[in-house]
Amino acid sequence: MSTTVVDRVQKGEGAPGTPVASRDVRVGKDVLELLSTAMYVEPLVIYREYIQNAADSIDEARRSGLLGRADGVVEVAVDPQGRSVRVRDNGAAPGRKHFVERMTALGGSAKRGTAARGFRGVGRLAGLGHAQELVFRSRAEGEAQVCEVRWDCRALKAALANPDFQGGVSELVALVATVRDRPATAEEPARFFEVELLKVPRGRSDKLLGSEDVADYLAQVAPVPFHTDFSFGPMITERLREYPGFSEVAVSVNGAPVNKPHRDTVDIRGRPSRFEAPVFVEVPSQDGTCIAALAWFLHHGYEGALSASTLVKGIRLRVGNLQVGDGSALESLYTETRFNSWSVGEVHVFDQRLAPNGRRDQFEHNAHYGNLLNQLLPAVRDISTRCRTYSARRSKLRECELVANGIRERLEVMGQGGLDEDALSQSAAAVEAGLRRLETLTSAPLLSDARAELEKMAANLRQAAEGASRPGAAGDPLAHLPSQDQAFYRRMFTLIYAHSANRSAAKALVDRVIQREIGAGPSSA
Repeated sequence: MSTTVVDRVQKGEGAPGTPVASRDVRVGKDVLELLSTAMYVEPLVIYREYIQNAADSIDEARRSGLLGRADGVVEVAVDPQGRSVRVRDNGAAPGRKHFVERMTALGGSAKRGTAARGFRGVGRLAGLGHAQELVFRSRAEGEAQVCEVRWDCRALKAALANPDFQGGVSELVALVATVRDRPATAEEPARFFEVELLKVPRGRSDKLLGSEDVADYLAQVAPVPFHTDFSFGPMITERLREYPGFSEVAVSVNGAPVNKPHRDTVDIRGRPSRFEAPVFVEVPSQDGTCIAALAWFLHHGYEGALSASTLVKGIRLRVGNLQVGDGSALESLYTETRFNSWSVGEVHVFDQRLAPNGRRDQFEHNAHYGNLLNQLLPAVRDISTRCRTYSARRSKLRECELVANGIRERLEVMGQGGLDEDALSQSAAAVEAGLRRLETLTSAPLLSDARAELEKMAANLRQAAEGASRPGAAGDPLAHLPSQDQAFYRRMFTLIYAHSANRSAAKALVDRVIQREIGAGPSSA
């Protein structure tokens, strides 16, 4: 069997034909722009990239015994007045020997093929387009010195825009990046790594320096623990810890701890909806050799779309407990895409063959990702069915309420005693038709859980209809008038109701006439 080009390259034999000489290969300066400012347009994404690297460093420190499972800390300091951002962690900080190489390497990460969250070696460049200076600092365990790599972002932009600068990436990095060692200060921890953005330009919303915006973003994206106000948090966390690749880190923004936004209830259209116990779905890999993912879903009343302000809208994808994309990542699986915004849950991916793309806004599309979607489809379609069923149920309940309110209005009008015989007969017929419609709606299978209450309401309305007032009956406000005046007022009131578009407004007008013109005694009309 003939070998393919891919087979030859994997064996280190190279492609067939005359190889291209390495001296003929040139990586131009614009590659650096593509890997930094062009890739990370949304400012808040830089926090995801730096938290991702911090979490990987903390996991490494845990494996080496430098940290316990619950000891990893990431501190985010946002200073709007000073126009700066700092992200510091206490993970396995690189020593001086490897620090500079790591901070200046492009796309050469040693994480590829490991369980680490990042593996392309470009995430550290995310801040280049959002500051005038980007500084990396590291103090490894047992070292007295702090090593620092400083990128001059203004010089970088100038060089990228300068057509006379024809150097490659290496020459450009040497031009804009500097290295220095200095003694650690008394305030600096014995081991730390940090990235700092200095002189952050003002943006339209300036959300890069908005501590609340940053905290809300990290609550959704970062591998932080659930809030203690979420009763199902411990259950979900315990289940996720059964799988490799899951971990949590403590993240704070300006000293305030960040937790996932889930609570026991969620606000939908101004009303709280309580979550049911989580439903777990285990997704096997395509070849059946491992568990590809674990999904959990929170069912609730499905009374409509969740507001974006709840921060939990949509089923979220996560790798290493770090979010990939946003809440719309799986909306194509729903029978109606709008139902995704009614849903709450997460899919934690463990199979390394399921890799996020370069922007980390989706997964690379391959057979393993196709398997993931196929395996999730039944659970998502179940949510779609629940959304449609609950929506239809609410429509039926609203119709019951509208019919019942119409019956009540007509009974109140009949109770005024101000209608003539024909109008009274028509109202009685309309009430009877409404009662039959209400009784039919009550028997609908969708309303089985509310049937007893609805039947009681219908019975009370029918009883009220049977006792509705008749002209001349006791309590008739026109009974004390001469028959000629009674006929006059009944005809007038009937005309008011017949020509009014609003029955409630018409009733209010008739009530005022009865009170002011008739209540004092017989009319002289």
